[in-house]
Amino acid sequence: MAYVKTNDTVRVNYTGTLTDGTVFDSSNDREPFEFTIGQGMVIPGFENAIVGMNEGDAKTISIPAEDAYGLYQEELVAVVARSQVPPEIGLDIGTILQVRSPEGGLARVIVKEVSESEVTLDLNHPLAGQDLTFELKLVQIV
Repeated sequence: MAYVKTNDTVRVNYTGTLTDGTVFDSSNDREPFEFTIGQGMVIPGFENAIVGMNEGDAKTISIPAEDAYGLYQEELVAVVARSQVPPEIGLDIGTILQVRSPEGGLARVIVKEVSESEVTLDLNHPLAGQDLTFELKLVQIV
């Protein structure tokens, strides 16, 4: 029986939950998630859990924050002048915005706080600092 190894393309059904049981993502209502092992397409802990599985295998794994979306980094929170944000952009707390870095790349930020003069933006991934649990089922090795 074939087992998953580096460079295999796989199709996986999964449900991801936080430590309190809150579901943050699931493939159950859509096509299985397809990715190639070793290409950095998914978080390390998820990918490592798939290696060695056979088609039809299922398991539940826990991934510590550092092997998921990383630890929360306070230095990725920035306060900018409200005047730097175009007035037509909504600044509700929790809004996700796309910004351009000084190097020209794009990044997603979350609006954390808004005052008359300042906006606090968080560049951390929304799941940074969270330990994650995944229920996995290997549907197919493509």
